[in-house]
Amino acid sequence: MSAPVAPAYRVGLVAWAALAALQPIWHGWLFPTQSMPVAVALAITFIPLLLPLLAIRNVPRALLWVGILSLFYFCHGISEAWSAPGERVLAWIEVLLTLTLIGTLGLGVRYKRPASRT
Repeated sequence: MSAPVAPAYRVGLVAWAALAALQPIWHGWLFPTQSMPVAVALAITFIPLLLPLLAIRNVPRALLWVGILSLFYFCHGISEAWSAPGERVLAWIEVLLTLTLIGTLGLGVRYKRPASRT
């Protein structure tokens, strides 16, 4: 029996899944890239989000991995929102999801009180 997942981490898991779902919708369907094969674009944007599944038994660790990865998606979203007016809505959704992920990591942190010395 595993420990229950904290509510903040549940929000993080949903944001992670939404970020992973956004990539094929964005780069494979709505705005496929013209400069490279779609499969390459999806490999670059989607596969890294699957890597933290290797640590999914430890939800905080998996979300930490995703949080670190999401910094790249945050930068991508900001740059696309700035430079591609047609993709601006998707870019802001990506930014919102990455900020949600990073925020849930902050909410999920529990500081342990140091043991008092006697």
